[in-house]
Amino acid sequence: MTVPTRSPARPPAGSVRMGRADGRWVLAAAVLGSGMTLLDSTVVNVALPALGDDLHASLAGLQWTVNGYTLTLAALILLGGSLGDRFGRRRVFVAGTVWFALASLLCGLAPSTGLLVAARALQGVGGALLTPGSLALIQASFAREDRARAIGVWSGMGGVAGALGPLLGGWLVDAASWRWVFLINIVPAAAVVAVALRHVPESRDETASGRFDWPGALCAAAGLAGITYALIGAAEPGADPAALTVTGVAGAAALAAFVVVERRSRTPMLPPSIFAERQFTAANAVTFAVYAALGGVFFLLVVDLQVEAGFSALAAGAALLPVTVIMLLLSERSGRLAERIGPRIPMTVGPAVCAAGLLLMTRIDPAADYLTDVVPAVCVFGLGLAATVAPLTATVLGAAEERYAGIASGVNNAVARAAGLIAVAALPLVVGLSGDDYHDPAAFGTAFDAALLVCAGLLAAGAVLAWCTIRSDVLRGPQAPAEPPPCRCHCAVGAPPLQPPARECH
Repeated sequence: MTVPTRSPARPPAGSVRMGRADGRWVLAAAVLGSGMTLLDSTVVNVALPALGDDLHASLAGLQWTVNGYTLTLAALILLGGSLGDRFGRRRVFVAGTVWFALASLLCGLAPSTGLLVAARALQGVGGALLTPGSLALIQASFAREDRARAIGVWSGMGGVAGALGPLLGGWLVDAASWRWVFLINIVPAAAVVAVALRHVPESRDETASGRFDWPGALCAAAGLAGITYALIGAAEPGADPAALTVTGVAGAAALAAFVVVERRSRTPMLPPSIFAERQFTAANAVTFAVYAALGGVFFLLVVDLQVEAGFSALAAGAALLPVTVIMLLLSERSGRLAERIGPRIPMTVGPAVCAAGLLLMTRIDPAADYLTDVVPAVCVFGLGLAATVAPLTATVLGAAEERYAGIASGVNNAVARAAGLIAVAALPLVVGLSGDDYHDPAAFGTAFDAALLVCAGLLAAGAVLAWCTIRSDVLRGPQAPAEPPPCRCHCAVGAPPLQPPARECH
């Protein structure tokens, strides 16, 4: 008598199919994992006034609460993808999830601003392992003919998570405490680990070899940290100018060292040759200008709505909902339009429309009405963002050689995060915000209007740069992907969506 053998719980890599149980499990793990980081990127800003009051934080403390996470994420996200390729994508994804959850627990229990910022930096390390891993799992697990569909589902569900983030954050702050903005991550993290260990196949790049670029990662982190520290500290009363100058110069020197290290490394996380293509460099320059403006707006807008306009945390979070809904509905159409007419016009018009939306936001004051003063401005802003992101991402992939497609996407994502990091650090200094100004509605409102003008200027600069440098035929050239990227509906308010190598999406 033959005893039937039980089929393994985890299917082999590359054999998972859409519409089957194994496909649903893999998608669940990837969507929940990336959804945590997307929620975190939009939910924390809503809680800033409440946590500032509870921990008696200065404006610099609020800046570091945002930038502590962005700093380590931007510096290590390229390295995180390489670790997954070498040691196993599921293993690194699970490790990143556990790390992210433990850091979230530390954030939620932090008794002081300093400990909260340290925990946020640790959270960014987990995000750097988790963020590229969620897409890599889908790419490696699904059968070739189902990958594009699976990535589309992952992308759309991620957009939903990004849309719900501000609402969820506002509700948690109003109904319970700002601490639950972080503590809530523990539940989905536990589900991700359980599903991944049980149902997600392991995979790795068998050709990966050589040393990891730890020197490059450390130089990047040190450089961004030094410049960020100098910019945030310069706005604080009583700051030591000499110490800040030394820190800023040291940060700039570390970034210069990063360039040298990457040129000399045999296995650089950022191959210098990728910038030989002028369209790739130009697209990243536009990315820096646009996402610097976005970083500043999303940092200050929800705070201003609570401090100056007197909105509740939930109402302030709801103000961002039209942006994400518009992006989910229109980004794919924007991407297809860019394929027909080229990316130059959308990448010029989109940032200009975003700038117009910011000018409309200057109408927000203590008597602001949500429907007449907030919604029209954020809708115009969302329309411009939807017109910009998909063509920009497609241009980055279309300009890079196919073998660099994954790296090109990671570089573009890191550039956007670094731009937001610098903007959050520098914008309060530029507009004269410091100390406890976020408790003063009049002072904060005046500075917020000035910040909107600065961010509108950055968007206008991005539009001019796109018009002057981006070719209309870049998506139809010999290096353009054979098929369009499948992530057009991703709600990329924090950074452009990571994309798989084009050759894997056929």
